[in-house]
Amino acid sequence: MYDEFDEIRPYHDEELPEVYEELIADPAFRQVASAAFPSVPFEMLAAKMRSCKTKLEFQKTFGYAIMKDIMQKASDGVTLDNDSLADKTKSYTYISNHRDIILDSGFLSVMLVDQGGDTVEIAIGDNLLIYPWIKRLVRINKSFIVQRGLPMRQMLESSARMSRYMHYTISQKKQSIWIAQREGRAKDSDDRTQDSVLKMLAIGGEGDVLDRLMEMNIAPLSISYEFDPCDFLKAWEFQLKRDHPDYKKSTADDLKNMQTGLFGYKGRVHFHIASCINDLLAGLDRKMPRQELFSTVSAMIDREIHRGYRLYPCNYVAADLLAGTNVYAGHYTTDDKQKFESYLASQLSRITLENKDEAFLRTKMLEMYANPLKNHLKAMEV
Repeated sequence: MYDEFDEIRPYHDEELPEVYEELIADPAFRQVASAAFPSVPFEMLAAKMRSCKTKLEFQKTFGYAIMKDIMQKASDGVTLDNDSLADKTKSYTYISNHRDIILDSGFLSVMLVDQGGDTVEIAIGDNLLIYPWIKRLVRINKSFIVQRGLPMRQMLESSARMSRYMHYTISQKKQSIWIAQREGRAKDSDDRTQDSVLKMLAIGGEGDVLDRLMEMNIAPLSISYEFDPCDFLKAWEFQLKRDHPDYKKSTADDLKNMQTGLFGYKGRVHFHIASCINDLLAGLDRKMPRQELFSTVSAMIDREIHRGYRLYPCNYVAADLLAGTNVYAGHYTTDDKQKFESYLASQLSRITLENKDEAFLRTKMLEMYANPLKNHLKAMEV
């Protein structure tokens, strides 16, 4: 009945033995696995893989340990507040701002498991699946594939299929999902939900648009990094796009972003899950024009995400440095300011552009840290 999802869904548990053998035979995977677990002979890793009968068992055996190691070595602690969820046993669609390609969903799953829950299924763009072993690995890791770069007609068909799959996952499999609020990360941390994400969600399901969105149990998720290890790479990209309007990131650039995001220093990291928005959706006018409805729901999700940010001294320092004021001086110490300015200088020094525009790059990096504060304050006024 659900064969239509075979191309995009995570593997079924009974498919794992065959996929394990394909991975074990792949030299590129062997190299990466050996680097991830340097003290363990690959033959032992292979034997451990073969012993994992379910995707969750695989995740707990391998992914969980890797995520915990990154938390310990590259952060000053990762925390989760999901107290706003009235029923933690339900399946939710966590729509979140996007800080890291792998860690957004990875950290979330680890913290849910620590609370006795299940890992989430993950929406991942096929542009990131640049090697066969990566595609296999993410599908073991409960990822489903978002197909990009298709002609318009095929794109519509692909979006409809993905929507049906997500509705099936929430309502039939009772499995929670993580999806970013937009395609790609907000380079300036001005996090906004794209209407197209909601339009995709509203293709599947039954009833009108609001019924279909409510079926997905949307819970906005705010992710707050004290320091973004990719901040200098994002600033670098801003100048390249300014100076060369046709600039496009290469595969090598994507890999560098992934590696820096994974292993770079993040300071404190906090996840905050807001209440499911079904009660808010139920209060909307069902006669509202379709486009206005999607814009209203996007703004609703944005407001919940912005309210849920955890703010750090660097956010306040950045806002004051950007405006040339001391409006927020009560939220940080002289030491906080000196540390952030030192951090900023260190990150800027890593940018090796030929025509390096120091002032432009510094402003872009300050905006990345000031925008969450600006959006949070505005959301709290409503």
